[in-house]
Amino acid sequence: QMTRSVRERLRAGAPLAGISPSGSPGVKGEKQAVEQTAALAPTLADLQEQLFASGKTGSTQRVLLVLQSMDAGGKDGAVKHVVGQMNPAGLSIVSFGAPTKAELKHDFLWRIQQQVPAPGRVGVFNRSHYEDVLIVKVHQLVAAEELESRYDRINAWEAELALQGVALVKVFLHLSYDEQKARLLARLDDPTKHWKVGPADVTERARWHDYQAAYAAVLERCNPDGAPWYVVPADHKWYRDWAITQLLVETLTDLHLTWPEPEGLDLAAIRTQLLAT
Repeated sequence: QMTRSVRERLRAGAPLAGISPSGSPGVKGEKQAVEQTAALAPTLADLQEQLFASGKTGSTQRVLLVLQSMDAGGKDGAVKHVVGQMNPAGLSIVSFGAPTKAELKHDFLWRIQQQVPAPGRVGVFNRSHYEDVLIVKVHQLVAAEELESRYDRINAWEAELALQGVALVKVFLHLSYDEQKARLLARLDDPTKHWKVGPADVTERARWHDYQAAYAAVLERCNPDGAPWYVVPADHKWYRDWAITQLLVETLTDLHLTWPEPEGLDLAAIRTQLLAT
């Protein structure tokens, strides 16, 4: 019996309200998840290195991991524990905060376009262009017509990225209301996390249902086959790490990467020259 891929299991499609944030589809529990994540780490690292090598020899292929979640959803943890399994030399990691005055003078996609990973790299967006249809929608920061147009412009832009060789892996870390509260309270108890704490933790949490609706709209309207969303239940950090590792390995495997052989390279002659030194 063929088992479904993790990408098939987690592909957005079902109503968000019906997906359990504490679920673990595709794995039997924490022990199995932790073991499989560790076992996959060398494969992920090898695939990334093949991608990097191909970028050095003319391939345009690259991967862009987009991470979105509510506050305390685990974006930083995913970067540390999943992306951290790869070679930093082939990574570009960007955290998008509130746009600067200079950035606001341009179209909302302008600052995002500057950070698209180069060929051969794995790029990570910790928050992304989707903030411009999430927080912007919840706080009504732009006119309704402008907001409407942004969904279509995002789809068109992502389709253009795909044509340029960018494989998109868009992950929504699906956290429960109760787990967010527990994590925000835990930050207050940990002096090493106080820098992450702010009044917005409470004010934005009060808009929880508005944000869930905004995410549901994004998952419905910006979910084409060429740039799909994956909903990763995020209450269990071990499941988050397992799922994103699997998604990256499946995506990189689909690129059919090989170790490039540079044309016109005479290995025998180089060997002879080296032996003579």
